Amino acid sequence: MIIIYFNMKINTIFRMRYILFITCFALSQFFLANCEKSLDSSKIVIAGGSLTEIVYFLDYSDKIAGIDVTSNYPSDTANLPSIGYVRALSTEGILSLKPSLILGEDDMGPPLVIDQLELTGVDLRIIDEGHSANGILQKINCISSVLGVDTNLASSKIELLEQDINKLNKLAMDNQNSKIKVMLILNMQGTSPIVAGKGTSGDGFIKMTGALNVADNFEGWKPISSESIISYNPDFIIITNRGMGSFPDTKGLSETTALRFTDAAKEQNILSEDGMAMLGFGVRTIAAALKFAETFQQ
Repeated sequence: MIIIYFNMKINTIFRMRYILFITCFALSQFFLANCEKSLDSSKIVIAGGSLTEIVYFLDYSDKIAGIDVTSNYPSDTANLPSIGYVRALSTEGILSLKPSLILGEDDMGPPLVIDQLELTGVDLRIIDEGHSANGILQKINCISSVLGVDTNLASSKIELLEQDINKLNKLAMDNQNSKIKVMLILNMQGTSPIVAGKGTSGDGFIKMTGALNVADNFEGWKPISSESIISYNPDFIIITNRGMGSFPDTKGLSETTALRFTDAAKEQNILSEDGMAMLGFGVRTIAAALKFAETFQQ
């Protein structure tokens, strides 16, 4: 009976390992297929600002036929046809541009539109997102493969980014040792800031700089109370330019909210930056993280 029991256990373990192997293999094949060279990248429609930045970075902007409204950098994008907001697209609006290739961020939607586009047979690639410097490099490499960018050109451009990433990583290690506390505000809901919690792009951005996210006790983006602001007491506060829209400057922001009680406000360490540059996790995100990592050490 004992031998039978152990045989059953061993068979179960091998069966589970086999299922795990097949699952991992299938996933790897999916991601490899998702980054395979497109058969036709002559007319690209893009849903996601970071992807548009990367296509420009790779010198393929002349192939872009349309973009979503989050694709507002560089300034040349203002001249391109719009397909609407990345999460609220229409199938008709996209197909009216007769794309040969559609590149979408992982929050592209709604799901019904994705399903309809897949049924048309158009080449649709949803590009995986990772909230880290390595995640950005993977995204660039994937798009480079999809577009069939010359290997030498792609390598030379990525090498420049890697130099900045190496600088960033060194600064981040110093900031980790200093235990610098940061709060990142997306926008204001009245006098309550909507703050980056765990798992957000804002949390990923803070980690890239080596600082600590003070709001790591909840998931997602959430408005927080005056009591929470005071208890978090960040050394630095970062707010998007859009979040600053109702205030004349960072001093005005702090004087009219509970932020004034924080060390960040007292030391005038409230900083603002373009939201897509920080949170889009495109090419500019590396430069933005490097800038803040350097600021935290001053």
